[in-house]
Parts: sequence; C-alpha cells; structure tokens
Amino acid sequence: MWFYEKKLQYPVKVSTCNPMLAKFLIEQYGGADGELAAALRYLNQRYSIPDKVVGLLTDIGTEEFAHLEMIATMVYKLTKDATPEQMKAAGLGDHYANHDNALFYHNASGVPWTAAYIQAKGDPIADLYEDIAAEEKARATYQWLIDLSDDPDLNDGLRYLREREVIHSQRFREAVEILKEERDSKKIF
Repeated sequence: MWFYEKKLQYPVKVSTCNPMLAKFLIEQYGGADGELAAALRYLNQRYSIPDKVVGLLTDIGTEEFAHLEMIATMVYKLTKDATPEQMKAAGLGDHYANHDNALFYHNASGVPWTAAYIQAKGDPIADLYEDIAAEEKARATYQWLIDLSDDPDLNDGLRYLREREVIHSQRFREAVEILKEERDSKKIF
C-alpha cells in the first residue's frame, strides 16, 4: 500500500542539544492540537464526509503523519545527547524517568495524549469548521515555538510546518464552500 522513501517531507536540522526546546516541541507531538491528533481526526472524519472532499481529508491526514515524523525527529535530535541532569533541568525529569530519551505521546506539560482530542460530529460542515480551527491553532502554536526558539536551523523546519498549516486551513475553507453550495442546492444533507 505504501512506498516508503526514507527521507522526511522537509529536512530537519538542529544546531545544538536543547532539551528545553524539545519539551516545548512535544506539544506538537502529543498535544490536543498536535500532529497525531490532526492526522487521526482527518482520517476518521473522512468516512462521513461527501465524496467530493473525502480525498482532501485523506491527503491532509496522511501529510499530518509526515509532520508528526518531522516533530519526532526534531525532538530526538534535540535530546539525543542530553544528560539526565539536562533533561531534569529542562522540566523533562518525569519524562526521562519513564521513557529515557524515547518519545512518548504527551503534551508539553506531560499530559498523555487522549482520543478525546479527536472531534467528529458527522456533519460535514461542522467537522470541516473543527478542522479549520485545529489548523489555525496548530499554526499559532508553531509561531509560538518559533518565538521561543533561538535555533535558526530548527526554525526553518518550524516555519515550513507553520506554512503547511495555513495551506491546510485554506483547503478546508474551500471544502466548506463546496459543501455549502451543494447543501444550498439541496443535493446533499
């Protein structure tokens, strides 16, 4: 089903070991508005969405998994050489005690990922508005991560991810308009 090319969607570079920055980035790994929640939300919602836009949810949901891999790579690179003392100083002592330097799906505060983050109403327009909001929240989070970072190499990848969130939001807005036209002409729901 998949052809896997062993390269990231966009190159990930990190200047130095920085567990504190990794702690912040974990928000996009296992947080409510992170890449895992987005991927699962869209790939779940596509089953109750009209055929005209189902491919959009499949495409964006799949791309979100590529973004998840980029975030995982960033976090790994930022912590791979960190000592236990550095992890603790960065507020990752609990994470280190449970997972060493392995990734785990939780947010920046250490709260584990939950399926409650995934929204699906079954109304295509309501779901797409939820998706627009999710993309805008992710865009905002990426901007705040850039603001917190002093790593120009890492910021390049974060800017790429931020811009992809903008494009996803635009595509979802276009899908809403398509579905509203169909609804208004009484062709669907």
